[in-house]
Amino acid sequence: MEGVLPHRAAQLLGEARRVVIFTGAGMSAESGVPTFRDDLTGLWARFDAQQLATAEAFRTDPDLVWGWYEWRRARVRRAEPNSGHLAITTIESRIPGSTVITQNVDDLHERAGTQAVIHLHGSLFTPRCGTAAAHPATFPDPPDGEPAEPHEGRRISPPRCAYCRAPVRPGVVWFGEALPEAALTAAVEAATACDVLLTVGTSGVVYPAAAIPQIAARSGATVIQVNPQPTPLDRIAAINLRGTAAQVLSTLVATAWR
Repeated sequence: MEGVLPHRAAQLLGEARRVVIFTGAGMSAESGVPTFRDDLTGLWARFDAQQLATAEAFRTDPDLVWGWYEWRRARVRRAEPNSGHLAITTIESRIPGSTVITQNVDDLHERAGTQAVIHLHGSLFTPRCGTAAAHPATFPDPPDGEPAEPHEGRRISPPRCAYCRAPVRPGVVWFGEALPEAALTAAVEAATACDVLLTVGTSGVVYPAAAIPQIAARSGATVIQVNPQPTPLDRIAAINLRGTAAQVLSTLVATAWR
């Protein structure tokens, strides 16, 4: 079923007892957050993802990799949650026990007020020790005279772990790394237990994250997809809502609880 907003989608949402909202890059695009590869612009365009988003790249040139992620983090901090993020917060308040599972590494869901967020691909805002111990770390304040926002293309030395003095790495999942086990387990459990899963702004091609809507569907949940374009998830979605996250979710929530 396709359309701008079938009333059946609003009815299902309003009657749901447990909802999972599964979000991808399209969720944050309307806040001005570029996708992973779209952030390879300007002075960063001379690199490719494999040069900046692997453990090997960090071992080879930690200053280069940390500089790119600090630049990305600064760009995210300038962004603001959009009306789609706020609509999801409303769903959580209306349906206790709802869960957001996101592929995004920004913090816009949290800044919109959502409490239960599972980050499958980590977060730009949770740096950790680069050793197997993975001690959590904090971001240092910029030195006196240094800009709070790093210049594009600038190498920045990563801080050192307070416990072992190893370089601190970005708290994201890099190419070749497994998803965080605790996050993946929690996501599967939430998808298995929900009766409605909203998949929003995700291409549905990045695995194992893309399996989450399929797990929900196999467990008997109704899958509702919000995306401007067709995706591989069309075939498992009971309802496909063509439009952006901000456009569709705001109207969906307003209709469900008018």
